[in-house]
Amino acid sequence: MTSSAATDPARAPTGAAAHVGPEAVRWARAAAEALRATPGLDPDFVHHGPDVALVLGSGLGPLADAIDGAVAVPYGDVPGMPASTAPGHAGRFVLGHLDGRRVVAMQGRLHAYEGYAAATCAYPIRVMHALGAERLVVSNACGGLDPHWNAGDLMLQLDFVNHTFDHALTGPADGLGPRFPVTFDAYDPAYLEVARRAARRLDLTLREGVYLAIAGPAYATRAELRMFRAWGADAIGMSTVHEVTVARSLGMRVLGLSAVTDRAVPDAAEHATGDEVLAMAARVGDRFRALVRAVLPEL
Repeated sequence: MTSSAATDPARAPTGAAAHVGPEAVRWARAAAEALRATPGLDPDFVHHGPDVALVLGSGLGPLADAIDGAVAVPYGDVPGMPASTAPGHAGRFVLGHLDGRRVVAMQGRLHAYEGYAAATCAYPIRVMHALGAERLVVSNACGGLDPHWNAGDLMLQLDFVNHTFDHALTGPADGLGPRFPVTFDAYDPAYLEVARRAARRLDLTLREGVYLAIAGPAYATRAELRMFRAWGADAIGMSTVHEVTVARSLGMRVLGLSAVTDRAVPDAAEHATGDEVLAMAARVGDRFRALVRAVLPEL
């Protein structure tokens, strides 16, 4: 990848200051320009940008292997992007075509438990928006709080609770979105129907519920799980909410899908380990990826 002094990744700050307010907008635009200059990128993609941005959570990362004409760019080559250090997260953007859509995919995301502020976790969304994406499919692995759900279920995100004690829009206004964005209907109602229809076509059971995010990295205590369930949450994880908040602030339409990789039930004998969560994410990956590919042409 070529880069000018203004967009040289080696000179780009990766601290939270680069990811809030007007600085976030400036660095996101520089990052988008750097991505457009990637050797081998389809000219159609360069001129028109992506139709859809994808955040590939645990179990969905291999979907990037199905992208036609794929060009992969490590986060370290993108201005303002820090590294993704979570297990199973490759840490790169993948650009190309998938199921008739131009896509830019995050193969690996950023989390608060890696030491990143909420604004930093959401910075890749700014980059993909600056590249031209106006639609976002965000995915994750999560624990099921509903006692009637099982590990391996798929869930359509209807709403979210941010219990991370941080917010991606804290700080100076960015000048793009509203200062006080409304997050009612954060997930696009029309896209919810698209996902429901796709699940029926594929004969997949698709749970629906509220996703609650904690910062991690520790899993919740039994008492916390009881509290979250009483609040109305159906699933728990350590990602997603900051990405969705910034996407909606920027006017992007959002669809959220989850893979339930463990039962986060307070009266269970034990809680799944991190390795068991990743193993279940891999097992459910085929169905999860099939659902995402089924919805893409309709977004």
